[in-house]
Amino acid sequence: MGIILEHPEHKQPKKYLLVVGGATASGKTGFAIQLARHFQTEIVSADSRQFYREMQIGTAKPTPEELSEAPHHLIGHISIETAYSVGDYEQEALRLLDDLYEKHKVVILCGGSGLFIKALCEGLDQFPEVPAEITAELQAAYEEHGLAFLQSELQAADPEYYGEVDQQNPRRLLRALSVIRASGKPFSSFRKQQPKSRDFTPVYLQIDWPREQLYARINQRVDLMLAAGLVEEARQLYAYRHLQALQTVGYQELFDHFSGLISLEEAVELIKRNSRRYAKRQLTWFRRDGFWEKFHPDDLQKALHYIGQKIEG
Repeated sequence: MGIILEHPEHKQPKKYLLVVGGATASGKTGFAIQLARHFQTEIVSADSRQFYREMQIGTAKPTPEELSEAPHHLIGHISIETAYSVGDYEQEALRLLDDLYEKHKVVILCGGSGLFIKALCEGLDQFPEVPAEITAELQAAYEEHGLAFLQSELQAADPEYYGEVDQQNPRRLLRALSVIRASGKPFSSFRKQQPKSRDFTPVYLQIDWPREQLYARINQRVDLMLAAGLVEEARQLYAYRHLQALQTVGYQELFDHFSGLISLEEAVELIKRNSRRYAKRQLTWFRRDGFWEKFHPDDLQKALHYIGQKIEG
């Protein structure tokens, strides 16, 4: 019997994921919508702050008008009271992509949460088991000495990861320190493993601004959020301030104001400062990856030319 060759028409079509990343307030949403309209496709969120339905203004979710311009997924789909990890996101987003690739050759992923982008495109790294006593010991130290203790210890133990992590997020700091104590190795050393195989090809597009212009955009966005009712939204969520979902810039500063620790003016300045610092960490993450192609948000045609070079047929 001769060898049966697969007919070219029976080959599985290639699938592509256009990953639109960048710092907060860089214009990712508008750019992703333009791409989605061009390719007649849909957008999946990789913004971990926008998953929660109760957090609207402070997470800069797409407006109703923007949502109507292209189908969006994984925005406001869970409650702040739902435990939702990056692993949960990886599995949910992969299932969603399976469905979307039944209809589209190209899908858009949009967001600035580098860890969630990495989980979907490359898979999660494997970390060592952490004994319960280490976790309990670190939690007790955090409760006694506060966030500054975690920041100081992580900066000394793993300056590379310290430069990338959300330094205001105690859960991320505790996780990294627990792995460091359990293994005796830097947390960052476990994040350089071989990517998992995916049946789609990512094309990485970073929305880029000169630093000073980006910081001005961040400050302006905070002002717009305040005008849209951020203080009132945060006040409604104050009773839930202990939840992980609310350990984020824009809410924590206002919670401190409501607790009488700082004035409203101080809270606003801290939101702007911490948002700029968050953007700096995002840019550090993308720069470390080394495979992001940079585009100004007005460079749609230039981006389409680049994508055309990456996409076969």
